[in-house]
Amino acid sequence: MHRSNAVHVRRMPTTAIGAVVALTAGMLVTLAPAAHAASGATLPFTSVEAESASTTGTRIGPEYTQGSLASEASGRQAVRLAAGQRVEFTVPRAANAVNVAYSVPDGRSGSLNVYVNGTRLARTLPVTAKYSYVDTGWITGSKTHHFYDDARMLLGRDVQAGDKVAFEAAGTQVTVDVADFEQVAAAASQPAGSVSVVSKGADPSGSGDSTQAFRDAVAAARGGVVWIPPGDYRLTSSLSGVQNVTLRGAGSWHSVVHTSRFIDQTGSSGGVHIKDFAVIGEVTERVDSNPDNFVNGSLGPDSSVSGMWLQHLKVGLWLTGNNDNLVVENNRVLDTTADGLNLNGTARGVRVRNNFLRNQGDDALAMWSLYAPDTDSSFENNTVSQPNLANGIAIYGGTDITVRGNLISDTNALGSGIAISNQKFLDPFSPLAGTITVDGNTLVRTGALNPNWNHPMGALRVDSYDSAIDATVNITDTTITDSPYSAFEFVSGGGQGRQVRGVSVTGATVRNTGTVVVQAETPGAAAFRGVTATQVGSAGVYNCPYPANSGAFTLTDGGGNSGWTGTWSDCSTWPQPGQGNPAPDPNRNLAKGRPATATGSQDVYTPGKAVDGDAGTYWESANNAFPQALTVDLGSSYAVRRVVLKLPRPPPGAPAPRPSRCWAAPTARPTPRSPARRAAVSTPPPATRPPSPCRAVRTCATSGSPSAPTRAGRRASSARWRPTWRTEPVRVARPPHGARAAAGRPPRPAAPGGPTGFTWVPSDTSLTFAALGTLASRSFRHLTAVPTSG
Repeated sequence: MHRSNAVHVRRMPTTAIGAVVALTAGMLVTLAPAAHAASGATLPFTSVEAESASTTGTRIGPEYTQGSLASEASGRQAVRLAAGQRVEFTVPRAANAVNVAYSVPDGRSGSLNVYVNGTRLARTLPVTAKYSYVDTGWITGSKTHHFYDDARMLLGRDVQAGDKVAFEAAGTQVTVDVADFEQVAAAASQPAGSVSVVSKGADPSGSGDSTQAFRDAVAAARGGVVWIPPGDYRLTSSLSGVQNVTLRGAGSWHSVVHTSRFIDQTGSSGGVHIKDFAVIGEVTERVDSNPDNFVNGSLGPDSSVSGMWLQHLKVGLWLTGNNDNLVVENNRVLDTTADGLNLNGTARGVRVRNNFLRNQGDDALAMWSLYAPDTDSSFENNTVSQPNLANGIAIYGGTDITVRGNLISDTNALGSGIAISNQKFLDPFSPLAGTITVDGNTLVRTGALNPNWNHPMGALRVDSYDSAIDATVNITDTTITDSPYSAFEFVSGGGQGRQVRGVSVTGATVRNTGTVVVQAETPGAAAFRGVTATQVGSAGVYNCPYPANSGAFTLTDGGGNSGWTGTWSDCSTWPQPGQGNPAPDPNRNLAKGRPATATGSQDVYTPGKAVDGDAGTYWESANNAFPQALTVDLGSSYAVRRVVLKLPRPPPGAPAPRPSRCWAAPTARPTPRSPARRAAVSTPPPATRPPSPCRAVRTCATSGSPSAPTRAGRRASSARWRPTWRTEPVRVARPPHGARAAAGRPPRPAAPGGPTGFTWVPSDTSLTFAALGTLASRSFRHLTAVPTSG
């Protein structure tokens, strides 16, 4: 995704069954779930992780911090080889070719000696840092990244399952990540009636410039096929005016075009079909103003791209204009400095399916609804590995979009496995609308820690970044495994607290998530059904909308959820992976920083001032508008030891009161409320109106056995409350304007000109204070809710 800012600009306090990927006998295997198709693409190769192979080198990782080799590796682990050291793989199935993901130190080049069953091959595999170590300083939060590259070779012989293929570092240190073993078919033959680029003067040795030969072949074959025979072809500039033609090679291992810009055109009448060859570029840095892409612009309606190997480009396909009903399938997109594919607005009916993408420098697959919405388009059954800066799959706006059956692993730094977002980047932008379907996806080790603000990002993120989300977002049959932080995140990444609405999460399996299952950071609501979790690192839920007074996020329990009870208890800190929820702090204020709402307020004296932790600020209700109420959402049910409400002080210079002039401290007998909650509170006798220089401090202390904390949304068990009044004489105090104490049930309306009253109305997860009166406004300086210790 081209961008000038980070996925998140939010600053917060610093602290630190779909398909499942597993290692079995040194092989990376995909285990299909019951009652659901396996996630990811059907691939012509099998990957084997280097850390599962035998080696004389050093295994590194696992690591999740941006800037390290292990953090960008598949599986977050790799093998470092000094010169002369080797790693030996057991071949998982018959193969005659291998592709190796590797890294060498910045500025270095070298080679890997290759051994098959102990015999060294005459050919070596060149390795280089030329296409690695990318800097994108204009993207907030980024660091040097994109450490790995891919190198492939035909072995010149067949190997069978169980054979040994070894790689030995020669001339420089090499870190080996993963090897893809493949049985490559023989080169295809020229189709009858096709126009060969060689017949138009193209040089298959790669020495001469074949650009004009390709242009002439495209013009001559209009309505037919351009044939690219086996060989290497060098193009020095891009093709345009490509329409109503098929460009076909002998196979992506046989026909190779060397260019960083293959097609660049703003429009086409369509009917373009590109298949079965490789385009390998020379992009060594990311320059967003350069069209260094395999396709830049439009192929026109009813076109297709299939069987391609795309490597060392800025973007594989950056699609603008009319690409209606385009199909992109069965391709490999490797080592791009930015996106793998981006539907940059106006896309209608586009299907991107069964592709493999590795080592992207931004979103691997993205839809960005700039200028016009992407509509009725889908990313289905793709495999994404190691996007090293942003998301595996990102949907930025659009209408009726589907993300189904994808396998995404090892996101890094600024991204999630899947992001459903209203981040616009530029205008005009079309926010999410209609139905967004996110179904049957598997996310492995996805989510990351934003390195700029130490902000954790979930495996699957729903983000109301620039505008509220009002679409229907259905997230179903999701498997999230080994997320380093949270599983599901709901956030307004721009820090504006915009609503996330219309979201349902159904049928998810979460295993070994580092912190929480749900990370809620913005107002809104989501319903959860059949979400099961095991090995949750810290707590079930982190529910701390930001900004603190922006409103609550409601989690609706639709049934069938298990394994993720409990709420992270301290909104001033982020849970750290595996930390566990801290024991209650008897001196901590549960209300501090929580969302606060009120029926009205005056000027800058907003509800959040009552819970901002600053005793010098306060909430003030609107004048002559009663009843008034202030509500603080605690986010979950808690066992509370006391609740203290402090009222503001009068102007400086007011005489200090004598204790005898202040309220007495009557006590109250607990009386049960409704059978559903039975949180017992009662109304104390009327108190004499205190003189104005008094500061009233309301303390509600628990009695009996209050309930233990429960997950947000569940009713609390029986708890009894014994409210008391007390006052403190102070030198400076704002008069409370005559308050009558009441607790548990709303007081009767005051007679005209009579005193006002406050009532505390307890609920499952919030505290509400209501005020009745006829004259001046009411003000709360500071609200404290202290948990029961132990």
